Amino acid sequence: MSETARFIVIAEFRLKEGQQAAFLSHAHEDASASLANEPGCHQFDVLTTPDDDCLVVLHEAYTDRAAFDTHTQMPHYAPFKDATGPMLAAPPTVRFFERN
Repeated sequence: MSETARFIVIAEFRLKEGQQAAFLSHAHEDASASLANEPGCHQFDVLTTPDDDCLVVLHEAYTDRAAFDTHTQMPHYAPFKDATGPMLAAPPTVRFFERN
């Protein structure tokens, strides 16, 4: 991770049964577009665990809060939210951290 990536986002998504493959497809598209088109996005990991097919975690690293705010305005962000919203069993848990 870049030394300039100081703003970290951890987003946990609880999915409905049978939705993991479709959700992962959208998450990987969002991650790829973020890394390719957002200079302030330094890392975007899509994480799963073999113990729980209904849990997906996104680990994202940005230069700062402003870079994350820019991410939420990018053309690929709304389609990700719109497509994955019906796949969720509960609202996502999103936490913000600062790298020290």
